[in-house]
Amino acid sequence: MKSTIAIGMMLLVVGNLFSAMYDVSIKWLPEGSSAATFLLIRQLTSVIMLLPLWLAANQPTSRHVKVHLVRANTGAIGAVCLVMGLIALPIATVSSLFYSAPLMIVLMGFLFLKETVTAAHWLAAILGFIGIIILLRPSEINWFGIAVLISAFTFAINQLALRKLPSTESPIVTLMLYNLLSMPLVFVMALVQGIEGISVSLVVIAVLSNVFLLAYQWFCALAYRQAQASQIVVAEYTGLLFCVFLGWLFFDEWLDGLSWLGASFIVLPSLVIPWIQAKRSQKKFIEQNAG
Repeated sequence: MKSTIAIGMMLLVVGNLFSAMYDVSIKWLPEGSSAATFLLIRQLTSVIMLLPLWLAANQPTSRHVKVHLVRANTGAIGAVCLVMGLIALPIATVSSLFYSAPLMIVLMGFLFLKETVTAAHWLAAILGFIGIIILLRPSEINWFGIAVLISAFTFAINQLALRKLPSTESPIVTLMLYNLLSMPLVFVMALVQGIEGISVSLVVIAVLSNVFLLAYQWFCALAYRQAQASQIVVAEYTGLLFCVFLGWLFFDEWLDGLSWLGASFIVLPSLVIPWIQAKRSQKKFIEQNAG
């Protein structure tokens, strides 16, 4: 069991590096770009990029199309919200808000998958909620921040839905259906928002972001099949560190003092509490054996 948890966490760490690089690529979008138009181009190029891999894998199929349909369309809504947030807000702020998703994963895992959630996890969720309030600063509410939280919520749904898929199902199918089944909704969103700003640079960034995003999704698809979501979800927070560093490196963006406080409320409890629990379990095990 411990080995599968360790493998799952390592896969998530690598995946979150690619996730951070995806966020950076969005910040390179040309000024005035439409979030829905970018997503439409990204989905199209993603399907084209995945097609040779799907053919090489002997065209695998899935018996869980309903699960894939839910993941694809909730993911599309979340993707648009995240792109809007990244265009309007500093990458470090977006990342801090988005990493409320692991807390949502733990709580939703408890509600819908009947996964075990301890009192420590509830404490982490409460502190994380306080951190979200601090970051959003209700007195100066920013709707782009709300959009990022919606994205985090859809992300949590997507990650938990992976637990409904068998470990024998090819990740290629998961990635292909995630992009393919969302195309109708993405097209409608692009029409509503207005299809505009299509350029060579936008297409290049779409392809580049696809490389990062597909790598991230691949690692997540593997990671969340290794162990319960609540057991490995703390590894998601490495993405916040990657995002803060890359935001500083490429865009000279940094969190202010109050934002660091809010981010700490979100991140630190979920990092420290499992470590304390592990120490207590180890001590209890030693005492029982000694007795």
